[in-house]
Amino acid sequence: MSALIVLLPPDSASASAEFEYVVSNDGRTIDAHGSAQAAVLPLPGRSGAEVVAVVPTAKISWHRVELPKGTAAGSPRLRAVLEGLLEDQLLDEPEALHFALPPQAKTGVPVWVATCDRAWLRSALHVLEAAQRPVSRIVPEFAPEGAPVLHALGEPQHPMLVMTGSEGVVSLPLSAQALTLLPALPESTLVVAEPAVAALAEQVLQHRPELQQSTARWLEAAQADWDLAQFEFSSSSRARALKKIETVWADLLSAPQWRAARWGAALLVGVNLLGLNAWAWRERATLDHKRESMRQILTQTFPQVKVVVEPAVQMTKEVAALRQTTGAVSSRDLEAMLGALSSAPASTRAAAAIEYNNGELRVKGLASNQDEAEPFIAALSAQGYGATLQGDALVITKGNTP
Repeated sequence: MSALIVLLPPDSASASAEFEYVVSNDGRTIDAHGSAQAAVLPLPGRSGAEVVAVVPTAKISWHRVELPKGTAAGSPRLRAVLEGLLEDQLLDEPEALHFALPPQAKTGVPVWVATCDRAWLRSALHVLEAAQRPVSRIVPEFAPEGAPVLHALGEPQHPMLVMTGSEGVVSLPLSAQALTLLPALPESTLVVAEPAVAALAEQVLQHRPELQQSTARWLEAAQADWDLAQFEFSSSSRARALKKIETVWADLLSAPQWRAARWGAALLVGVNLLGLNAWAWRERATLDHKRESMRQILTQTFPQVKVVVEPAVQMTKEVAALRQTTGAVSSRDLEAMLGALSSAPASTRAAAAIEYNNGELRVKGLASNQDEAEPFIAALSAQGYGATLQGDALVITKGNTP
């Protein structure tokens, strides 16, 4: 996944607002990061890149509800149901908030619902869209999932402690007094800290933390399954699907992790092309050999033929001419056709009329229906003739066979 990951500013955004960002060309490593106005935000150098907006933890709140049946994702009454379920838990008016459900939310079981200020989110997305950086996905900086983790972040003057896990997301000042507000956590709970507050986190939490830059945290957030772009902020399913296909295709073409697959595909195509060329060469050689054999047979049998263009056609004409010269009878002559017809089973009917024209014999009176004609048709077919009943006439042909 090639992406520009943008942290939304805490205040209402404008064209002059600064956005912290991360650029990743493969979705796994950071290629660039910094802070810039929306109009000059960089984009990954590859096609199919998506813009991912990260909602900072201070701008989002989490609430647990149980969805009633019939209110799954996509339900037209889902937002109204969420407003009713969360009315007593919200500090702001529900109309002023944006709601988002987790991926694959199910009814009948508790789920976490993310809420944030709707006007604030709309202003930030509008600024990015006006700068030709339309957002494809919106993800939370922290989400309530997985094992408990303590995150120490911020500046030494304003340090923050964020606890994440399947039981929720809790933000507190990083101080010994605030620890009493946290639930009991296992001794093995992972502690992660930004370098600026790592020493303070170790002192307060009595645990040596793992160091992690904020940019790495935003990259992890972009890799999660969460997408807060729902309801009025959701893209059309068609546009999202096309964007996903474009991103996947771009990854297949240039992502490092697909290099072996690309080499394998190129090798497979190359081998197939070589095989097809070899097969075509062999077929062409076989066809040329057969044509040469036909030319030799024609010129050896009829030495008077000096120029060979269509051996089969020329052979047929020469045979016909030779037969006409010697007076031999061909299978398309009247005598041969009558001889073949005489070998058919005897009929109670006598022929009323016989017409012969250019290799076609029409005999009337032998059969009046298909059942009576079948014995004649079968006998003639055994001798290489075609026969059909047309009205009261049995039509016999030999085709182009000499």
